[in-house]
Formats: sequence, C-alpha cells, structure tokens
Amino acid sequence: MSTVADKLAKKSSQKANAKQVRLRLVYIDFWSAVKLSFLAAIAIAIVTVVSLVMVYFVVQTTGLISQADDLIGLLSDNNFTLSQYLSLPQVLAFSAVVAILNLVVITVLGAVVAGIYNLAVKVTGGLLVGFTSN
Repeated sequence: MSTVADKLAKKSSQKANAKQVRLRLVYIDFWSAVKLSFLAAIAIAIVTVVSLVMVYFVVQTTGLISQADDLIGLLSDNNFTLSQYLSLPQVLAFSAVVAILNLVVITVLGAVVAGIYNLAVKVTGGLLVGFTSN
C-alpha cells in the first residue's frame, strides 16, 4: 500500500507536458479600450458617490458639523453656519458632479492610453506575453 505522500512525490517527479506560447501584443482596439475604461469609470463613480455619502453620514452622526458650527459661530459672530452649506442634498450634488467628471476623465484617459500604446508599438514592436497550458 502506498500512502498519499508517496503518490504526491511520484506525481511531482513526473514532468508535465505544458505547452508554452509566446504572443506579441501589437494592437489595442480603440473602441474596446473606450468601452472598458467607461465601465471602469462607472464602477469608480458608484464608489465615489457611496463613499462620500457614507463619510457625510459619519460626520453628521458624530456631531462634527454642529461642533464646527459652534466654532465658526464664535469666530464670525454667528454670521456663517456650516450646516446650511453642508447638507445631504449638497453632498449628493457634489458627489454626482465629481463622479461625472471622473467618468469623463477616465474614459478619455483610456482612449488616450490605447492610442499612445498603438503608436508606441510601431517603435518598440509590442509587448511580449507568454501563455502556458497546464
């Protein structure tokens, strides 16, 4: 009878017939890069909106806004209150504007990177990628 350890030792001593393929990445499709960067930007936009709203809720729950109102009131003779400018609708609007700007910037950046890579391939010859089958 052989043990599991003997079987594993016998198996590891055998050489696997893994085939290797080396391919050269010489072109990135422009529209594929734009679509992929747009999807990544949508995910980042959702994370941005949710995280800013969560930070607002934490700050409001801990009472930091009211404490900042008290401090600013002492300094400005109650002429300015932070809570009138920092409420949930303003936070949602700000996070939506930031998310939309990030959406546009990230999508354009993906397109620019694909274009630059396609131009650089003409000089460098592309990226060599190796694949293996197990």
